[in-house]
Amino acid sequence: MYKPFITLPSLTLKSLFEYSTKEYRKLPFVQFIDEESITYGEFAIKVEQVQEMLYEYGIREGDKVALYSANMPNWSIVYFAVTTMGAVIVPILPDFHISEAIHIANHAECRAAFISQKLFENMLDERQPPSLNLLVILDKLLVLEKLSTPSRVEKAIQKSGEQLSKAMDKLGREHSEKKEIEIDENDLAAIIYTSGTTGSSKGVMLSHKNLTFEATAAQGLVDIYPNDRFLSILPLAHTYECTAGMIVPFLNGASVYYIKKPPTPTILLKAMATVKPSFMLSVPLVIEKIYKNKIAPNFQKNILIKMLYKIPWVRKKLHKIAGKKLLESFGGELSFFGIGGAGVSPTVEKFLREAEFPYCIGYGLTETAPILAGTNPTKTKYRAIGPAMPGVELMLRDKNEDGVGTLWAKGSNVMLGYYLDPEKTAEVLMEDGWFNTEDIGYFDDDGYFFMSGRAKNIIVGASGENIYPEQIEATINAHDLVADSLVYDDNGDLAARVYLDYEKLDELIGVRQKSETQTHEKISRILEEIRQEVNGKVSSFSRIKKMIEQRDEFIKTPTKKIKRYLYVESAK
Repeated sequence: MYKPFITLPSLTLKSLFEYSTKEYRKLPFVQFIDEESITYGEFAIKVEQVQEMLYEYGIREGDKVALYSANMPNWSIVYFAVTTMGAVIVPILPDFHISEAIHIANHAECRAAFISQKLFENMLDERQPPSLNLLVILDKLLVLEKLSTPSRVEKAIQKSGEQLSKAMDKLGREHSEKKEIEIDENDLAAIIYTSGTTGSSKGVMLSHKNLTFEATAAQGLVDIYPNDRFLSILPLAHTYECTAGMIVPFLNGASVYYIKKPPTPTILLKAMATVKPSFMLSVPLVIEKIYKNKIAPNFQKNILIKMLYKIPWVRKKLHKIAGKKLLESFGGELSFFGIGGAGVSPTVEKFLREAEFPYCIGYGLTETAPILAGTNPTKTKYRAIGPAMPGVELMLRDKNEDGVGTLWAKGSNVMLGYYLDPEKTAEVLMEDGWFNTEDIGYFDDDGYFFMSGRAKNIIVGASGENIYPEQIEATINAHDLVADSLVYDDNGDLAARVYLDYEKLDELIGVRQKSETQTHEKISRILEEIRQEVNGKVSSFSRIKKMIEQRDEFIKTPTKKIKRYLYVESAK
């Protein structure tokens, strides 16, 4: 089927919004699973109602509005309401502690905030919210006064119902005094506060052009049709899900489904069976867990299968059979499974390729709204990300003799800068528009980018070799008994913290039935076996000197990357 390229009058969210709500007005756009869908036309009405409320409470062009909640249909309604009236949205990840959320709202100088009832009740236990013109419970779009005790929440909700009704009724009774807003492509649309692995959270300023360009450019990678269904499992406050999982389907008339509960394996399987998604976005951890827990054990059932699995053509056949079953468990109609946020395990990627599972890997940063490179499932290469996004320039600087260098990017998706931080902006964003990703990698002859690691994470070996800890971690994590790992420099030697899969460990050695001394001895032997196995698979200068048991699960960012600074700095 031929898919015409959608061209907008201007690269603004307002232009995109007006196009889609007119073009697809009768089609379903967003909904919770098992609930009524909101059509594009109904969505437009709800957006206008929220804008009326914002205007009633003094919110104007350029004002900042915080959005602190898990995924829900009202999240996208508020996002478009704020951005298409010329105000600035400040999405806050629900994983952030309430004190972090309050700090962000204060730093961004927010004049209004939309917050889910659950998170709001947590906030009352913590401290007072910042001074705002408007505070709204997102679940029902109910206006609240600033409260001091959780017991007053319900009373405030009841009281606010009348206030909100009056504001909404006014929309239908009379023309508002507000003028038609003119938005420029380079106007600020969103401030995204990152939770980086380096420990410093920065407010990334994204313009209307940054976000809308990404949505239009994505048409050069994959065709999306109005009958496509997106199942959203990543937080909307992260740019990856917001852009690729909300704005992109919105431009193309597709529908988006949200899950009310955290996407545990059981809930996720049920959701996929109901929705039968054609598109999903994920982080590596999701598919890696599925592989390790549901797929890999089938290839180790008995000695015969183990032996046959070592024969390449037999392994490929088994992978293909497993791939069909995996696709069925995803609803049977999946055509695009996008993986982003971090590198995927080589073992898992090899399975996905041989299983003919429709995966692809995207690469980018919050600072680039976010996609810089990638491809569709029909054009993937093993261990590669893909070529530059259409309309994006990529180049390597400071290359070594192997062609590995630091990746720089330029394009309409590169951020305006960091909010209230010109010094940090100047460190990575040049006057000519080139942005330093601080990621290391190389290009092949086809222009596919292969990422080696983060520049800040590189460890220099004894003879000056560049050692990329992420690559060694991928080898460690491929072991059946490893849940996660972190490699670091320990006074000139390579060391690794390893968080084991304790459920599998208990099945194997029955740790719960052993004394602490016996358990420690057994785990020490297992870690040594893993170390020797890994060292047999990596280069001589990348060999691990010692492995340490990480007894508590690693603290991670919302995209499931380990906050390295918490462990590397403490090890020094």
